[in-house]
Amino acid sequence: MQTPPTLDLDTRKALLFALAAERLSAYYEHDQWMTVAQGASLASLWLSRSKLQLAASERKRLSELSDDFARHLAATLSHQAGQFTAHEMMESLDPNRRSPVAFDLLDECERLLRENDLNDTSESENLLSAGQDKAAPKA
Repeated sequence: MQTPPTLDLDTRKALLFALAAERLSAYYEHDQWMTVAQGASLASLWLSRSKLQLAASERKRLSELSDDFARHLAATLSHQAGQFTAHEMMESLDPNRRSPVAFDLLDECERLLRENDLNDTSESENLLSAGQDKAAPKA
């Protein structure tokens, strides 16, 4: 069985950033937070488009971390600043868009990943190569 490509720190950082952006955007547009399961499903969908996989437990942890991060941003920013931040984050999902706000938030994503031991690929490599992750999309 061929081992699927693993997620490096930059990919994990981008995934955490994108999940937080989606969460903030949904919150400011619909006054409702995505669930952890919705975030994990969205992560799975995005990863499958790039033929990447991540263990279900790690997708859940990233979803939870993105929820904490987005809620922290919403709680510490004024409503208008939060809307601006959500907009900047969503716009920055386009690789051609450069935003100083997004770069600062990406740095924060990296810090959060390291702080929560989600910057290491060993857990997902072990689970996927052992075939224990039945929820991950198969390429």
